[in-house]
Formats: sequence, structure tokens, C-alpha cells
Amino acid sequence: MTLTQQPGTEHHGLRVSVGGVTRDLPTVRVGSVGRVPLVEFLGDSEFTNAVAEALVPLIPEGTEVLLTVVTNALPLAHEISDRAGLPYVVARKKRRTYMQSPLIQDVPSMTMGVAETLWLDGPHAERLRGKQVLVVQDVIASGGTAQALGRFVERSGGTLVGYLAAFKQGDSTLPLTYLQELPKSV
Repeated sequence: MTLTQQPGTEHHGLRVSVGGVTRDLPTVRVGSVGRVPLVEFLGDSEFTNAVAEALVPLIPEGTEVLLTVVTNALPLAHEISDRAGLPYVVARKKRRTYMQSPLIQDVPSMTMGVAETLWLDGPHAERLRGKQVLVVQDVIASGGTAQALGRFVERSGGTLVGYLAAFKQGDSTLPLTYLQELPKSV
């Protein structure tokens, strides 16, 4: 796993490699933070599979269920689930009409500068009850979304066993296991 700063254009300023797969990450402007690298798993099966393969050995022993959030982390959690033989549950960023007694959790601060509300369908929350649950994300920066997912685990009657991410970016103080650290801004 390597991470290198690339000279040249501001849109392709960071190169990451995981499991023999290399990607030049575009950068996007985020408020007063400046430009940050953008990790995309959606539509990139090769990269997603390489990262999932590298993350599976980092799953804590005893983990019974993975919990993630739509959108970008979903393909990663799916591939980890497939390789590890663990089921996964997904929180959503919008309420769906079919949800039954959903749990609702505010995320007070998002890296991209947008506060959000997460929704966990009641039957999905029930799948966490009494289970050892690992929160899986693509990138953890401030840790706000990860903490909201952790609260879902607790409110569902599960036990949070940790936080697993492909990348850490920023100053999160969560007890986090990750593959690589990205710069806070480039």
C-alpha cells in the first residue's frame, strides 16, 4: 500500500496503491479546508475489490455483522461481506416509504460541510441486536458519520467492536483501523 503526492494538475494530485491497483485521486474543494482527495468506489470494481481484499484480514475476531452507510462505502462493504462471509446492514441518508419503525440519527458535522440525518429501517436494526458489529466506511475524516453508525449499533442492542475504513483523513480520534492515511488537504 502506497500513497504519493503527484506533481502537476490540481485535479489529479494524489496517487494511492492498494494490492497492486493504483488510482490517481481527483481533488475537490471543500469549504475552507481547501482541496481534498476524493476516493470513489462506485463504478470501480477493480479498486473496490483490491481494497476489500486488503481490509478483510483487519476485521476483528468475533465480528458477526458489518454496518455501513450508502453510497460510496456500500460497494466496499458488499465486497468485504462477500469475502468474509459476514452479513451487512446499510443505513440510508433518506427515509424510504417502506421503512418500518426506523431509527433516526443526526450527523452533526460532515466533512463536506453538510449536516445529514441517517435512517436505519427497524427490521435492519433488529439484525444488529445481540451481535458483534463492525462499522465499515470508505473514508473517515472527522468521524461524525462513523459515530452516528456506532450509535445505531448501541440503540439496536448490538455491541460495537470497532471502526474499519479504507482511508483515514483528518483528525478523527476514533479507535480506527484503516489501510492508509490521506492528507487533510492538498
